[in-house]
Parts: sequence; structure tokens; C-alpha cells
Amino acid sequence: MIDPTIARRIALVAFDVDGTLTDNGVYIGDSADLTLPEERIELKRFDIQDGLGIVMLRRAGIAVAFISARHSPATTLRAKELGVTQVHQGKGLRKVPTLRAISSSLGIPFDCMAFMGDDLADIAVMSQVALAVAPQNAVAEVKGIANVQLTRPGGRGAVREFVEALLQARGEWDQLVATYVADSAHEPAAQT
Repeated sequence: MIDPTIARRIALVAFDVDGTLTDNGVYIGDSADLTLPEERIELKRFDIQDGLGIVMLRRAGIAVAFISARHSPATTLRAKELGVTQVHQGKGLRKVPTLRAISSSLGIPFDCMAFMGDDLADIAVMSQVALAVAPQNAVAEVKGIANVQLTRPGGRGAVREFVEALLQARGEWDQLVATYVADSAHEPAAQT
């Protein structure tokens, strides 16, 4: 599924959020705080197995970034739980310049990066990285440029499917699993 030569080059995996880390749904409601009647609450659903996949990427020494043109406190909280420090989000955010800034900051060139996205806003950045990854629910245009097309939809195990395939192609998955299992026998499991 993934060329081992390319897999071994990957030093950073960046993810769009909505439709890849989540199922593309957003729950929006009013604040229960009556002193802030205009305050809205936004909730998103994240997959726990995807979270462990991100933990495994980090254990393999691969940097992780979340990039979204939609700001969400839920995304910030999820990133913090998983130890992801490269979180870039907000209305008007452009993904190519954002990934370029991450590249410059971390010293990782685009040909050592993977990006998972599902919609039209992801095409420009996906066309510049070594591995362009599309979850099952991606639009046809994204699937058309993806090097890797997954069988699971975003927010429902797509991230985990990709992480396992990437780390297996690198020959690291089995050892990472063995270490994770051994570590969890002696200390609390990592937040996923």
C-alpha cells in the first residue's frame, strides 16, 4: 500500500481536522451560562483508536500537525490530550503557507511529509507532499490526487488505518506495539 522507501522518509504527518480526524459533523449549541447568551458551544467527535494512532506516530519520532481553516476549541483540547503541539487553525488559514512555516520551523522538507485531507481545500497542500492520503469519505477530486486511499472514513478509524500502514511499511509497527503493551503493563496507558 505504501512504498517503504517513501515511508521511511516521512518525518511529519499533517492532518486536516474536519472530515479526517472527525466525521465532518459539528454540534453547535448555546452556552448554559446565562450571562453569556451569545456564547456558542461547539462539540466534535474524535475516534479513540485514531488517537492511539497519533500516539504511535509520536512514539516513532514522527512529528504531527493539525491544520484547519475552522477554529475550534475542541480541536485545541484534542491536540493537547495527544501531545500535538503543531496546531494551526482559524478562518482564512491557508494550508500551503501554514505547512511551509511548519517546514521551516522544524527543518522538515515537503518531500518528507504526509498530509491527510478530505475536501477541496486540501488539494493544494496534498499535491506538494510525499504522501497524499485520502480517507474513504474524501471527495473525488481529493481521491484523484491521493497516493494512499483508505477504506475507513474520517473520524471512524481512517487515521489509525493510515498510521498502521505507514509504520508497517517502515518496519516499525510490531516493535512499537510490543513496547506500548509492555509500557502499559507498568504505567498508565497514554491518553488517546
